[in-house]
Amino acid sequence: YEYTTSDRDRGNLHRNVIFRGDTAPELPFSRIDSQNPEDLWKWMDSNREQGIESLAIPHNSNGSNGSMFALVDWAGNPLDSAYSEQRMRNEPLVEITQVKGTSDTHPALSPNDEWSDFEIMKLRIASRLESKPNGSYIREAYLNGIDMQDEQGFNPFKFGVIGSSDTHNATYAGDEDNYWSKVGLRDSDGVLRGSVPLDEPREGGEAYADTYFNQWGAAGLAAVWAEENTRDAIYDAFRRKETFGTTGPRMKVRFFAGYDLPELEDPALVSRAYADGVTMGGDLLAQSAESPEFVAWVARDAMSAPLQRVQIIKGWVENGAAQERVIDVACSGGMAVDPETNRCPDNGASVELSDCSISSNVGEAELKAKWRDPEFDASQNAFYYVRAMENPTCRWSTWDAVRAGVEPRPDMATTIQERVWSSPIWITPAN
Repeated sequence: YEYTTSDRDRGNLHRNVIFRGDTAPELPFSRIDSQNPEDLWKWMDSNREQGIESLAIPHNSNGSNGSMFALVDWAGNPLDSAYSEQRMRNEPLVEITQVKGTSDTHPALSPNDEWSDFEIMKLRIASRLESKPNGSYIREAYLNGIDMQDEQGFNPFKFGVIGSSDTHNATYAGDEDNYWSKVGLRDSDGVLRGSVPLDEPREGGEAYADTYFNQWGAAGLAAVWAEENTRDAIYDAFRRKETFGTTGPRMKVRFFAGYDLPELEDPALVSRAYADGVTMGGDLLAQSAESPEFVAWVARDAMSAPLQRVQIIKGWVENGAAQERVIDVACSGGMAVDPETNRCPDNGASVELSDCSISSNVGEAELKAKWRDPEFDASQNAFYYVRAMENPTCRWSTWDAVRAGVEPRPDMATTIQERVWSSPIWITPAN
């Protein structure tokens, strides 16, 4: 069920509460009981003492106006180890993408990440009020978390990630080329969601509907690596954070770290990597004399566009300050990463906006990389996660325009690069 609450300034603090088994309390805990998510966690803890196991997944942190990952608790006190333990006990996951935008990062927070300006929803939920970036995005929370780990010995933001839809249509949002949107008749076509001009301009000459639906997107999906397709196995994968999220396509990602990982061509790559390393959502103990290896392996969705690149996002604490870096580790077309820029060359993939056709014979069905961080420091708190991207394709709003026989709306992105994110692997510094 959804615990729907907000802060005093209408910052979104919604959670999805998932029970492990087929039993639950007689009544859900709601904002009628308390608007404070910390009280939700207390309720979950009390249920756990009675044998009812659950977890909560924060969603739409991008619309929280800085509240979802604030550095103070509900009462305004600085976070401490008790807060951290309670939050991580009850919230091992967070949602990175959904219909109402993506919550990975923001251009204001990651100015050196060329792909940070992706499906950004600027507003608080169900509002025309701006949502401030600080405290609203996951990568910044990861960085703040390892900073607190470094200085104070606890990390309240050690989440795995999933994607979700959050539609009100009893299904997911549809693909870019078959987008159903979120709220039924209110945004069921291009005119209503602001991607196709009105039959008659609004007062003042505005050609499009006055709506924030045009900031929404055709996302996303949750994915886990589970031993079997059962409720218990999937829940256990949630708990250990062996999860990833996509913007819609069914891409798959494997991510491992260790000190004796197999070669990429090894037919037993996955089983050996599990045996000799750690996977997404895990912790790797740094060894002072050796830099770990990372294996990233991404497979495309055969019904979507080919893959363009695989990246590793690194965050670390150096000289008391948290820093981030984006590193390309695998390129399509057999091209090599530029060692100076850490970027793949442009693979030349393009989109024909008149009919949304895409380049043929460009991109890959899968990309693999085995990578060592040349700047690894075993004394630093750090995290690493995978982000992989398809070739560009038409955004849903461009598909709307093509079908309506009009030009795409000029102030909206015409194309997107669908993507997948893994949960991080955290590095525990060597003593």
